[in-house]
Amino acid sequence: MIAVDALVKRFGDLTVLHGVSMNIGSGEVVCVIGPSGSGKTTLLRSVALLEAPSGGRIAMNGRVIATAEPTRAVKRAAREVRSDIGMVFQHFNLWPHMNVLDNIIEAPLRVRRTPRDQAIAEAEALLAKVGLSDKRDTYPSQLSGGQQQRVAIARALAMHPAVLLFDEATSALDPELKREVLLVMRALAAEGMTMMVVTHEMNFARNVGSRVVFMDAGEIVEEGDPAAFFDHPTTDRAVRFLRQFED
Repeated sequence: MIAVDALVKRFGDLTVLHGVSMNIGSGEVVCVIGPSGSGKTTLLRSVALLEAPSGGRIAMNGRVIATAEPTRAVKRAAREVRSDIGMVFQHFNLWPHMNVLDNIIEAPLRVRRTPRDQAIAEAEALLAKVGLSDKRDTYPSQLSGGQQQRVAIARALAMHPAVLLFDEATSALDPELKREVLLVMRALAAEGMTMMVVTHEMNFARNVGSRVVFMDAGEIVEEGDPAAFFDHPTTDRAVRFLRQFED
């Protein structure tokens, strides 16, 4: 579904991604792990079209959607697929002046031109899916962090994305609230949602991921089957990284 080819990203004189290449197949849950500062979030934001490449390219379903010097055709392709790429951020990013229902229906109404009755019905179904039917008229400030993140997931799903990207979706939560969100993410994976997940949750990556991508210093150091990666990493850098999670 998504092909990243020799992606380079620079911020001024700092090169954050050094020619990264990877693929995400339909229905895959690709978990991107690695130390802080390794380029994970920049890679995710690039796939989400929130960062423009400094080099290389990104394609979705065979169409190039991002390059360092995009042509008119590439810009058009990016506009056409942007709403097919859902994003769940670390810090929720809900609109504080809107209640939960309005947070979820805003983008379908404005971007997809979904009829209001249909948008509301779909939002209510999504709230049931994430276990928050009783929070329909509640404002974000009245919710726990875990509840806010589940609303954020429902909001992303309301756009019917082809792929859902998660940027450290549980890192701002305490363990009990973290579990609420991880259960929703597990359920989405079981339903076949294509997902790219930047995470420090090693159990999630091992048990839910269909592939693990380990990054360090702006490069992919190792990738493969989660069981093989966690039980038999092939690089010294991966061994050192995993050692910190041992009991």
